[in-house]
Amino acid sequence: MNARNRRAATIALVGIAALASAAVYGDLPAEMAIHWGPSGVADGWADRAVGAFLLPGLMAVLAAVLWAVPRLDPREENYASFRPTYDWFVVGVLALLVYVHGLVLATNLGVDVSMTRALVPAIAALYYGVGHLLDGIAPNWFVGIRTPWTLADDRVWERTHAVGGRLFKLAGVLSLGGLVAGEYAIVFLVGPVLLAALAATAYSYRAYSKLSN
Repeated sequence: MNARNRRAATIALVGIAALASAAVYGDLPAEMAIHWGPSGVADGWADRAVGAFLLPGLMAVLAAVLWAVPRLDPREENYASFRPTYDWFVVGVLALLVYVHGLVLATNLGVDVSMTRALVPAIAALYYGVGHLLDGIAPNWFVGIRTPWTLADDRVWERTHAVGGRLFKLAGVLSLGGLVAGEYAIVFLVGPVLLAALAATAYSYRAYSKLSN
């Protein structure tokens, strides 16, 4: 699939989300649940028009921003080496948001959905996808593990992203523990990725210090 088709896929995903809302709009409650706490209990509501079309609208804005990022980057030429992976990551993020939107609509239509449990595999896939993206990403100003040390030295960037890619993939696998953790699922959704980010940051400093010496 070429770049044009990958971009068309993101447009199609935004359209699917919007059409889904339009198809069930008349059956949605006047006030929709749009936010759920860590326990999976709804704790935020909005008017039906907002609840039905806010996420599709945000998806459209996000897609436009992510597609614009490479052109805005002073190191735009470096994207050529990982552009297909980046494009597929954008498609994956939009697909995840379509899934989330489907859960929101289903819940407001009366379907019994454990929101936190339903989100676990999607979040795990996102973390793993981030790890895959980091694996071969070239130095740039917008995408990746951007610490003072990775931005200062391309060798540190390369080493940090090789390690960071493995850490985020591991975080994705570990976060699946949320499927059996019950009320503690949020620990598995947040804990592994937070540790991965902190470890990658620390590693970038250590790598920079060693190379500087």
